[in-house]
Amino acid sequence: MSARNPGTKLDLERISKVKVNTQAVLKRAQQIQGQKLLKKQWQAAWLLKAVTCIDLTTLAGDDTPSNVHRLCLKAIQPVRIDLLRKIDMHDKGVTTAAVCVYPSRVADAVASLKAANSSLPVASVATGFPAGQTPLETRLQEVRMAVADGATEIDIVINRTLALTGQWEAMYDEIRQFREACGDAHMKTILAIGELGTFTNVYKASMVAMMAGSDFIKTSTGKEAVNATYPVAIVMVRAIRDYYLCTGQKVGFKPAGGIRTAQESLVWLCLIKEELGNDWLCPHLFRLGASSLLADIERQIYHHVTGQYAAYHELPMA
Repeated sequence: MSARNPGTKLDLERISKVKVNTQAVLKRAQQIQGQKLLKKQWQAAWLLKAVTCIDLTTLAGDDTPSNVHRLCLKAIQPVRIDLLRKIDMHDKGVTTAAVCVYPSRVADAVASLKAANSSLPVASVATGFPAGQTPLETRLQEVRMAVADGATEIDIVINRTLALTGQWEAMYDEIRQFREACGDAHMKTILAIGELGTFTNVYKASMVAMMAGSDFIKTSTGKEAVNATYPVAIVMVRAIRDYYLCTGQKVGFKPAGGIRTAQESLVWLCLIKEELGNDWLCPHLFRLGASSLLADIERQIYHHVTGQYAAYHELPMA
């Protein structure tokens, strides 16, 4: 992962002046979506790149040690080995970027990965996910517990009330406390963009989160009505670019929620390449939060290798 973002002082004057041009954002998002996507072996190569950037996630009420164990094994071997052999990628160490679970399942994930002799990172959602409406001390305690159980990445949620009411200083202070509670763990800050109202709010929240020391900014919890969309991504990655130009610090980006098809993952990679450049095209600075995306990518790779589409029962479940 990238070197930890130490954060900067909150620049309220800069935050207050922000105005996002909605029409320009929508037009750029349309351009990105309208581009021709790669075919054949080039597509297969980019799809494998997408696999290495996935935070393979389970955040269900019925999570158990056994389905977390299965998730971990899928993360270690995300694409069938015989398919990888056919394209000479079987010995290249293709895994997902991390597994992502609730705090109470972190110990299960850590144990499963250790038993499989894997150093894959365990990420955990914390801070009253998904609503972030529990008392601050409870949210901080949740972060500390997940880290103590072995999570090396923490996905926190911002307090949307503070963002919607323009209390940027209070939001900055909360995120700084989460940063401290994370210790050496990397911190991804979820903006829950579907609940922020405007592009201008999204940009401001992105900036405040980065100034407070976030290593990544993430679109959504996946539980809101609106999750990762291309226009919102444009706003967030431009905030990342502006922050980099001001501080020299590279902050990562993670779209999450509703990303289900291989084609979509290619659009996301294209967006990152064009807006932020090749440096961001790696798991250190780009993640895809997904639970069902991997199955479709594996189907597409199966099709590339065999010329046929697999029935779902032919591919091991994520």
